[in-house]
Amino acid sequence: MAGKIKNYFAGGNTARGFHNLFDSNLQGLNRLFILKGGPGTGKSSLMKKVGEKWIEKGYDIEYLHCSSDHNSIDGVIITALKVGIVDGTAPHVIEPKAPGAVEEYINLGEAWDAKALAAQKAAIERLTAQVSEAFEKAYATFREALEIHDEWEKIYIDSMDFQKADQLTNKLMESFFGKMKLNKQPDVRHRFLGAATPAGAVDFIPNLTEEIPKRYFLKGRPGSGKSTMLRKLAAAAVERGVDVEVYHCGFDPDSLDMLIFRELGIAIFDSTAPHEYFPSRDGDEIIDMYEILIEQGTDEIFADAISKISANYKNKMADATEYLAKAKELRDELEAIYIAAMDFTVVTEIQNKIEQEIHELTGVYI
Repeated sequence: MAGKIKNYFAGGNTARGFHNLFDSNLQGLNRLFILKGGPGTGKSSLMKKVGEKWIEKGYDIEYLHCSSDHNSIDGVIITALKVGIVDGTAPHVIEPKAPGAVEEYINLGEAWDAKALAAQKAAIERLTAQVSEAFEKAYATFREALEIHDEWEKIYIDSMDFQKADQLTNKLMESFFGKMKLNKQPDVRHRFLGAATPAGAVDFIPNLTEEIPKRYFLKGRPGSGKSTMLRKLAAAAVERGVDVEVYHCGFDPDSLDMLIFRELGIAIFDSTAPHEYFPSRDGDEIIDMYEILIEQGTDEIFADAISKISANYKNKMADATEYLAKAKELRDELEAIYIAAMDFTVVTEIQNKIEQEIHELTGVYI
């Protein structure tokens, strides 16, 4: 039987620039191959091919998707083998903890024609600078959008019953954990719920929660306490020794959007736009934070202000997404230069070498 794939983002294009959560997801590996090489050198394809072979043999894997092109991956982890391969080029530079003993650098630059690339030096430098400029414009526009979002949140924060918020949080803690106290160090992983991509907001909630029996869908407005409650629930889990996957907001990494307690069979997540979902199976439950915590009539009282803020926010988010799309367009041009200079038979040889080393390290052959 084929293995299962878990998809998530470990890096994000956010209002605080490119934000990296790679270290949290690479902890505990016995071997990590760090790929170096320019755009278009086949890093994503290599990782996907290795992952596919182990999936076919029944091994579960994790794909770390690229926020600048969600169809590409930045990493693959074969969980049972504690082996990973990751793209170690900017902006997600990986700092090795035990070079040689755990991490090994793999240079895909061995497969390119350096003379052909030298002949394209001016184009490479121009496109690289333009890509960086497009990303900086995207991040600056996301920052503007976040400032607008803060105004939106303030309306609801000022109308919130904080005592009821504490009561709701405590009720969920009791429901989730009771008097549980596990005698172990909890495994805590930080990831992104979704990502701002050139195609807009993308998430993998259905994939990440498909095996979770009990799912809580948090509904509400900006500033209705969803992230604060999730932060308190995560802290309570860690205190009790419960493993937790902490999913940050792909727009504001300081905010939380989802927690998964796999050993308890529980997921709780912000189910509002742009990652809006509704109950679809037994065990799904809605928690409406607006209905429970916000003063009745707030939407109506501030309708005009909310309408203007909402429109401004959406416009800024659309502008930022256009800058990401422009960055991808330019990066595709840059990749084309490298692809034309690559000998992909050498990349295949490098892939075979990595696979052979995995076999020798683990004693598992496929």
